[in-house]
Amino acid sequence: MSEVVKSDPTAFLSDIIGSSVLVKLHNGIQYSGNLQSIDGYMNIVLDEAKELVDSSVKRSYGDVFIRGNNGMYTLM
Repeated sequence: MSEVVKSDPTAFLSDIIGSSVLVKLHNGIQYSGNLQSIDGYMNIVLDEAKELVDSSVKRSYGDVFIRGNNGMYTLM
């Protein structure tokens, strides 16, 4: 039987700061941009962000703050 290893995601999250990510919200809208910060509540700040609807860019922003409870997932 394999043992479950608990890990703290802090190291991973700090390693991806500055990386280009895609964040999908529960309502289906996606934001792509450079990850500037993420906290313990999974609140995310992106810069050079673009709002994507049905895979096409609808708006461009300088900075975007996404509350953690709105996000469905984040991809690198």
